[in-house]
Amino acid sequence: MDRGTTTNDVRELRLTVPAADGLALASTLTLPAGEGPHPAVLCLPGSGKVDRDSNAGRVRMDLGRPLAAVLARHGIASLRYDRRGVGATPGDWHTVGFLDNRADGAAALNALRSHPEIRSRAVGVLGHSEGAVHAMWLAAHAQPAAAVLLAGYARPGDQALRWQGARLAESLPRPLLPVLRRVATRQLARLAATTTDTARIGGLRINARWWREQLAYDPRPDLARIPVPVLAVTGAEDVQVDPGDLDVIAQLVPGGAETHRTPGLTHILRRTDGPASVFSYRRLLRNPVDEELLNTVAGWLAIRLR
Repeated sequence: MDRGTTTNDVRELRLTVPAADGLALASTLTLPAGEGPHPAVLCLPGSGKVDRDSNAGRVRMDLGRPLAAVLARHGIASLRYDRRGVGATPGDWHTVGFLDNRADGAAALNALRSHPEIRSRAVGVLGHSEGAVHAMWLAAHAQPAAAVLLAGYARPGDQALRWQGARLAESLPRPLLPVLRRVATRQLARLAATTTDTARIGGLRINARWWREQLAYDPRPDLARIPVPVLAVTGAEDVQVDPGDLDVIAQLVPGGAETHRTPGLTHILRRTDGPASVFSYRRLLRNPVDEELLNTVAGWLAIRLR
């Protein structure tokens, strides 16, 4: 059943989206002013134990609601949902694989297309970080009308993680680096060798299946199969995804991709005036998501989803 609120003619409906195995993904469908059916976008979050607004406990990206609001102002509906085991969606997050996240995205895309308020042939996908990688797969296999990739990598997962580790290490004391590299290499090997959903690594319960599947996935063959318009944006100050992967995306997408390497933008979609570092995230997250980025994305989609 659809339940929700209306503010300034923008409606928010609370839905449950059935996953392939029947689990109910708790979701929000935001509808713009005016009569439907409307064009729409499925919003896919980044990695971790994140809800429909890309929040993970005290780490609050607060991406979902402002993104939905900007899209609605451009006449575009949007669907976002809590991941398994997060927020109002049942399940154990620790046992959910990378491919499970992809399958849930596909189920949500089908549900969005079939909603009576939505124009089924004008539905796009938008993902941030891990969500951008799932958006690549959906764009190649599920025939959305357009795809937006925010901070998405374009290399095998293990290579993307090693680039990230090397970049993050630049902010650590140099005498520690050889030890940390050895530890990281050993832990990755242990994760790759696991066969269970979860494992204990360094005393912590780790989602081992997610790590195995993410490390093994190479998005490049899917990028080469995408038949729809693509917008790819990565911040020049991203220390978790190589901004140089934008060139790979542009080269591989058959029709080419519009790419933006945005000055000052970080992986958490806020701008920084100083050196890029994950240690600045706590401070940067006090600010809202970059407004120029949101307007660029919404304006681009408004043209492609006519």
